[in-house]
Amino acid sequence: MNAALFERVEAAVEAIRRRHRTPPDVAVVLGSGLGEAADALAEATTIPYADLPHWPVARVVGHPGRLVIGRFAGRSVAALAGRVHLYEGHGPADVVFAIRVMGRLGVRVLVLTNAAGGVNTALRAGTLMIIDDHINLLGVNPLAGENDERFGPRFPDMTEVYSRRLRAVADEAAAARGVPVAHGVYAAWPGPSYETPAEIRYLRTAGADAVGMSTVPEAIAARHMGIEVLGISCITNMAAGVLPQPLRHEEVLDTARRVRGAFTALLEGIVERL
Repeated sequence: MNAALFERVEAAVEAIRRRHRTPPDVAVVLGSGLGEAADALAEATTIPYADLPHWPVARVVGHPGRLVIGRFAGRSVAALAGRVHLYEGHGPADVVFAIRVMGRLGVRVLVLTNAAGGVNTALRAGTLMIIDDHINLLGVNPLAGENDERFGPRFPDMTEVYSRRLRAVADEAAAARGVPVAHGVYAAWPGPSYETPAEIRYLRTAGADAVGMSTVPEAIAARHMGIEVLGISCITNMAAGVLPQPLRHEEVLDTARRVRGAFTALLEGIVERL
């Protein structure tokens, strides 16, 4: 099975190389409502996910489903506008397929972004939170099953999933660009239903500052491949029970669009410092 996965990944790698000759050394996964940041890339090649062999196609509103490779802040960058999720029915291997492809393309720095609910009541909608660590509550791990040493070791270390160096770079970029940021722990929840108020109290007790339905499998797969990872959550709404109102996906997308300028400025400041 893993041999077949490796071959599928390599087929996608070759398809990308045929379309864009300059290999990216940085990749950015753009979460819900943030996909339009890919438009900031210059000299870009755009490839719909559906045109790439074996690439799982995003089916959630706010995830356009395209790979854009071009120049950004002086670097060759691959922007993945949209991702797939476990709650869509995809298996863990599909959820991290794009990360495997990026690693085999030669990407050494990965920036994972997402829309998240604020668990920590000190956070507000529109806050950009640098992820310091995560809690995996998805019930699955993308490394479960037979290990393929061509991707990475059987038991990869997760002491520092989110690079201390890259977090410092993000803080420097935020200060230089005048973009306020927070730091915190991200909890991955299976979804697609939002969490209950009781579950949010549980997450707060467990030490989570934000909650979402993605990112963690990708971060694990990236570290398995030796890729340095930075995570950024856009706090798009307060989690269930924090405010006396129901949660709506439209609110998530609206908030992400509202902070898109600050997010793009922060991302540019980070990339130019790598």
